[in-house]
Amino acid sequence: MAFNIVLFEPEIPANTGNIGRTCVATGTRLHLIEPLGFRLGEKELKRAGMDYWNQLDVTTYLNYEDFISRNAGVKIYMASTKALKVYSDVQFEPDCFIMFGKESAGIPEKLLLEHQDTAIRIPMMGETRSLNLSNSVAIVLYEALRQNQFAQMKLKGKLTKYEWK
Repeated sequence: MAFNIVLFEPEIPANTGNIGRTCVATGTRLHLIEPLGFRLGEKELKRAGMDYWNQLDVTTYLNYEDFISRNAGVKIYMASTKALKVYSDVQFEPDCFIMFGKESAGIPEKLLLEHQDTAIRIPMMGETRSLNLSNSVAIVLYEALRQNQFAQMKLKGKLTKYEWK
């Protein structure tokens, strides 16, 4: 069992690097739909992903149609500020795909309309346009993991003694 994070045309290498690191830490697959706003070898991408990038299970796609043809029939949740459902109100199934749009424009409205029943949002106050992409991925992914009892994840470290000084 593994979750799948999909980035639709990501533009900022540091965000994708951070998301890649989160995916490695959680055993999540990362899917990148081109065009990308950077090259996969860019130092900013690797710096943000640190030395984890070579451990990442990542697949790239030429475009959305390529992604759909290679993942036919999968359940896709689409994260958008325009969605009606709150991300914590849906039940994330193991092996589902959670898609996030590009930083400047999100997921195209046409795709959101085709997936209205699985479009999700993160609640925000006031006129905030959106959260940072890597933060949004972490929020939604960890909710999906929590709902599935953090299956196959090991808990690191053990607090045995803590002294206040």
